[in-house]
Amino acid sequence: MKVLLINGSPNKDGCTYTALMEVAKALEANGVETEIFHIGTEPQRGCLGCGKCHEIGKCVFDGDLCNVLAEKIKEADGVVVGSPVYYAGPNGALCALLDRVFFSNGSNFKHKPAACVVVCRRGGASAAFDRINKYFTISQMPVVSSQYWNAAHGFTPDDIRRDLEGLQIMRTLGSNMAWLIKCIKEGNPPPELEAKRYMTNFHSIN
Repeated sequence: MKVLLINGSPNKDGCTYTALMEVAKALEANGVETEIFHIGTEPQRGCLGCGKCHEIGKCVFDGDLCNVLAEKIKEADGVVVGSPVYYAGPNGALCALLDRVFFSNGSNFKHKPAACVVVCRRGGASAAFDRINKYFTISQMPVVSSQYWNAAHGFTPDDIRRDLEGLQIMRTLGSNMAWLIKCIKEGNPPPELEAKRYMTNFHSIN
């Protein structure tokens, strides 16, 4: 069993990493292997909406992180996405990357447990938390919860380490995700879904 933790901050060892490590420690303590994937500092392309991925099964831009990350998520038993809060939202580079990952591969992540972690100095955590969770809920991924919204507060990694409630939230999240993954491994298969998917486009009728 393995969980992929995505560090969506340009700072490899910063606040987001510190929070994700607390989740990882709880997962490891529960017998689940972890990997932290850092998105780095390179610019990330946004989705063009070209639809080519639906023909070839991957993003048409095959020279950056998108297809690499999509494969890692497919191989993992669960995923945690971490991001700093910028202007009450996640890191823009992370969102550009996730837009492409989920548009091209979201159907491959179905029924895979997921969660997000956000860190901020003071405000905007709830808005960023909501934005990232939308990637999971549109892809039929069970969203793993904790004892509070998955946020830690601080301006530096040391600040995060002093946020005792935030750290406990991360540990609870890790334990809950390990429990859910084990339940899925040992329990019932996922539900059988309707064969036809309906997509309603509203328009005016002349």
